[in-house]
Amino acid sequence: MADQARFAELAMPYMDALYSAALRMTRNPADAEDVVQETYLRAYRGFGGFKEGTNLKAWLYKILTNTFINTYRAKKRRPEETEFDDVDEFAMYGRMRGLEAANAGRTPETEVLEQMPDEVVKEALESLPEQFRMAVLLADVEGFSYKEIADIMEVPIGTVMSRLHRGRKQLRDRLSEFARDRGLLPDAPSDSTPEPAPTSA
Repeated sequence: MADQARFAELAMPYMDALYSAALRMTRNPADAEDVVQETYLRAYRGFGGFKEGTNLKAWLYKILTNTFINTYRAKKRRPEETEFDDVDEFAMYGRMRGLEAANAGRTPETEVLEQMPDEVVKEALESLPEQFRMAVLLADVEGFSYKEIADIMEVPIGTVMSRLHRGRKQLRDRLSEFARDRGLLPDAPSDSTPEPAPTSA
């Protein structure tokens, strides 16, 4: 069939990227394979409604994200933690740091965080709540715009911006905590202040 050949030509080159994204979502290789297989099945069935010339990658990621949320998560299975070999994805944190540096200026803390090992960044990212992790992954790993992420996740752009802001802040806080634990950064100042001495009336 012409449609089948056209679908294979356009969609199959994204399979490796979709699998990597699914692995980051599920954190389990077997589940990631299941999600990608179901994604391609759904995409093939709906290919007749895809408008050529529009963003195929975003269309596929929307199906992938919905498949993860509606199929994988609905099973209420606890994913097994797994180590990833593809640390190149964490070049994304360099982009995040670049944005932060441009906005806030360089600080000693920023310079320390730039030296964080990739595996530490990965662990911090994996520890984020799901909705924040997915927003950060779609923006900073996959490079989608706010508008594209809003369409993929089917939420308002304001929600995307909020999740990204909170996700990036949590990621930075966890990396800072790691650095403090290892003596790379000074301890955060205590919020407690000494009680004032009582005065006589």
